[in-house]
Amino acid sequence: MAMTKTRATAIGFTAILLWALLALFTVGSAPVPPLQLNAMCFAVGGTLGLIWTVATGQLKTLTRIPLPALALGTIGLFGYHALYFAALRNAPPAQAGLIAYLWPLLIVLFSGLLPGETLRAGHLIGALAGFFGAALIIGGVSGLSADHLTGYALALACALTWSGYSVLSRRFGAVPTSAVTIFCLLTAALSALLHLALEDTVAPNGTIGWLSILALGLGPVGLAFYTWDIGVKRGDIQILGVASYAAPLLSTLVLVATGIAEPTARLAMATLLITGGAALAARASLRKR
Repeated sequence: MAMTKTRATAIGFTAILLWALLALFTVGSAPVPPLQLNAMCFAVGGTLGLIWTVATGQLKTLTRIPLPALALGTIGLFGYHALYFAALRNAPPAQAGLIAYLWPLLIVLFSGLLPGETLRAGHLIGALAGFFGAALIIGGVSGLSADHLTGYALALACALTWSGYSVLSRRFGAVPTSAVTIFCLLTAALSALLHLALEDTVAPNGTIGWLSILALGLGPVGLAFYTWDIGVKRGDIQILGVASYAAPLLSTLVLVATGIAEPTARLAMATLLITGGAALAARASLRKR
């Protein structure tokens, strides 16, 4: 079946659905420290890609990845997570998380610089609505303090890293998605080195802990990066950018469904903002076509 733009966008959206499970499985992986968890999950995600690459007869493609594409992919995956963890260590998690979650809005803005793309008002308004919806879920913009400027700067660098990786991936559209295998394995190796330097190694807590890490590596920190690669390279990157704000919403709904979080009026308002924003962006893309 030919890879149409609509199909590629749908495949890219599965990454957002998988990222919605990130919080649930991360809770199950406690008390494994962040960088160790990163190394373990990306090792699983890289192994998953290696198995798929061998099974589809694409192993040789892993030796032909252009150096700029290799650098972009590794900086994107490893840089985002390293900066995110560093931001959480230097600023309150709610504020740092919200600043880091500027990346969907930045994807929409940066996409206007891509050849053949037009940034419409609907894309921008939709992205802003999604951002404010995410702000309601994550904790709002109050509480920002000059005492945590380093953490805020790291969080902004985190957002710029992931949005830059996503948009610049279009420049390497000819590089096969199998290349994400190498990005994951390099990220696992670099995370392991940082873990050994900065953290104490902690064993996962029983069967639930091990299964949570395996699930993270197979889904939100594995398959998601492969489907995201297809989406940003061949799909509607502006719709994907706005739709990415569904990740914290869906993640919270999963936590509510499993009894870890409580439903609130704030969650209902966030649902309206995020779904409305996505609808505006979709309408703008349809007008563009």
